[in-house]
Amino acid sequence: MSITVLKSGLLTSIQDLGRNQYQKYGIIVSGAMDTFSLRLSNILVGNDEGEAAIEITLLGPSLIIDKGMLISITGANLSPTIDGMQVPMNRPIYLHKKSVLKFGSCKFGCRSYLAVAGGYKIEEVMKSKSTYIRAGIGGFKGRSLKKDDVIDTNPHSSLSKKIINSLCKKDVDSLFTYPNWYIEREKYNSDDFVRVIHERQFNEFNSESQNNFFNSKFSISTQSDRMGYRLTGEELKLKDHLEMISEPVSLGTIQVPPDGNPIVLLADRQTTGGYPKIAKIVDVDICKVVQKKPGEFLRFKEVSLKEAEELYIERERYINNLKTSINLKL
Repeated sequence: MSITVLKSGLLTSIQDLGRNQYQKYGIIVSGAMDTFSLRLSNILVGNDEGEAAIEITLLGPSLIIDKGMLISITGANLSPTIDGMQVPMNRPIYLHKKSVLKFGSCKFGCRSYLAVAGGYKIEEVMKSKSTYIRAGIGGFKGRSLKKDDVIDTNPHSSLSKKIINSLCKKDVDSLFTYPNWYIEREKYNSDDFVRVIHERQFNEFNSESQNNFFNSKFSISTQSDRMGYRLTGEELKLKDHLEMISEPVSLGTIQVPPDGNPIVLLADRQTTGGYPKIAKIVDVDICKVVQKKPGEFLRFKEVSLKEAEELYIERERYINNLKTSINLKL
């Protein structure tokens, strides 16, 4: 079975959880911007949660999907339809007929994830299928998807077959079927705080800048991309001139260059950075950040390292419970 691209959309690419073992060699991690949505999408179709999915940004593609395919769509709501019929999100969907999946206007969020049972038949580069477009590696020919691309899929797992069998018992004459149950995602409001912990150079910033960081709104610049979100707002200043050598950076690191406007480092971030780091976004809130669009705002709230760890453990517990629940429903 396969998917054929009729229309590519703004930025549509193959992404998984990234090349996490190669940063010491200067290799960019890349991978999905919203790894939480990617993991959920894979779980819904019976894949390993780190399997690659199609990441769709803002203006989505049009895709021909073969009969017999099990899919799921998570993340941003980009008004998906199959042959003109609205498609529910956050649940498995089985296609009884060859159909056209289209994405329309953006209702909320920024990035959607389309997973298929079995995963996409894409060759791994350094143990990952993720596309790093700037270097032209990974994914489908090292680039974003284009019109007429054909992406083959792998055979279904045993769990995928169980999900398909449960869905084939109903509405066999319809275009597609889906269960009554779905994943209930937490709702994000535009004014929600993004939780952060102090980074190594936090105390190098003057008290006014420290205060402004936690009590001001920062707008996401149109110059933002998969490498990082550039923010504009109250200028953040150091106490004194600071000479630094490059240090390792991680997902969610917030660097402050000389112009005083912070940059949130994201999936395609560099492996090291020489700008002072004021804070780091906690792992569970990365998905909240990357679903915001240019022109929207971020506000930061300080939490302790212990709180950040507890939030992470709670998220992982939720994912494990979700896997168990789906198995019990089949």
